[in-house]
Amino acid sequence: MGEKVQDAMVRETREEVGLDVEAVKLMDVFDSVTLDKQGRIKYHFVVVNFLARVVGGNLRTASDILEARWVPVGEVEKCNLTKSFRAFFEKHRERIGELALTREE
Repeated sequence: MGEKVQDAMVRETREEVGLDVEAVKLMDVFDSVTLDKQGRIKYHFVVVNFLARVVGGNLRTASDILEARWVPVGEVEKCNLTKSFRAFFEKHRERIGELALTREE
């Protein structure tokens, strides 16, 4: 309670994958709704995606994460992605590619 969304993203990134990040830009906000067999809402998540810059730490997995690795932007869609991240990536593919090229320069 009382934690700002941006602060939660920074904390969760550190806890889940060991990286210290700073938020650069809010990229997208959308609803992820899962229905049960009767068509009633089972889960409703509000997903907030930030562009973030890594400023420290080492990539690793927390106990509830199966794998963490760096993947070239062109190979992201070959990975086993969550439905919500796949939708985000498809929507923002062009902008993410531009940001990746800027980072490599």
